[in-house]
Amino acid sequence: MAKLALLTSGGDAPGMNSAIRAVVRTALAKGIEVIGIRHGFSGLLAGDSIHMNSRSVANIMHLGGTILHTSRCLEFKTKEGRAPAVAFLDKAKVDFLVIIGGNGTLQGSAALSEETETKIVQIPSTIDNDVYGTDFTIGFDTAVNTALDAIDRIRDTAFSLDRLFFVEVMGREAGFIALEAGIAGGAVEVLIPEIIENMDQLSRSIQDAFKRGKKACITVVAEGDRPGGAFEVAKEVKALTGLDSRVCILGHTQRGGSPTARDRVLAIKLGVAAIETLLQGENAVVIGEVCGQIVRTPLKEAREKKKQLDHFLVELLKLVSG
Repeated sequence: MAKLALLTSGGDAPGMNSAIRAVVRTALAKGIEVIGIRHGFSGLLAGDSIHMNSRSVANIMHLGGTILHTSRCLEFKTKEGRAPAVAFLDKAKVDFLVIIGGNGTLQGSAALSEETETKIVQIPSTIDNDVYGTDFTIGFDTAVNTALDAIDRIRDTAFSLDRLFFVEVMGREAGFIALEAGIAGGAVEVLIPEIIENMDQLSRSIQDAFKRGKKACITVVAEGDRPGGAFEVAKEVKALTGLDSRVCILGHTQRGGSPTARDRVLAIKLGVAAIETLLQGENAVVIGEVCGQIVRTPLKEAREKKKQLDHFLVELLKLVSG
């Protein structure tokens, strides 16, 4: 009987549990033994594993986070640090390894795939949506809807007080959450790391919005847009315009909560595809979905290429904002 190991790595994302469930049940249906690795790459180094069966993943699809827990593992950045993981996979006679994680996890997945005989695939799961080789990552849709719900609530207060708000969302190096939540939330402006924003231009845009009679003025800021984040933006805008504002940092609320239907379905599709890919003999790939079709991108390519924003959405924001 073939043996498969499964782990979640890096930041948690809503829908990880749906992916775990799909991988486990599909593997079992194909006659593959499954073990779960707890606490991500750290658990793989320590050999922290548990046997998994169909009941292990019952009633978990609606849960946020990951039942296998996760971690960020600095040791996994070096070949010497990864050596215990290679030894564990060999000793446990693991044929297949499925890794659920984001862009940072790709570095470890790609490196490990070159050092072990175990066949490895990664399922992209991160709220940042910054993994190359897939239109959307597991957790992104839930994070956007969580941010949007907060923006809608903030708008009520902003409208009542004729207030300017800066809402900071997650996205250290990528503006996907900010862009979609900003468009859907009717933001006047969206600040993202991919586009350098002129503060004079931003200030004029905000002032023009109030002059046109806008009562609630909201600007969405990706956390990685600039040092100091939304607080620094608010400070600079006040210096240029004299306008008082309020800042709301949504933070880790975007990572938690029950995943949307869209994230659950995506997780199931990618989980099933991961097992089918391994059984077809493929190795060292990211399982993604592009234009509704399952695609497989080499780990090395996904690691080296940067996912681009949809610039149509950028132009769309300019057209309808304000």
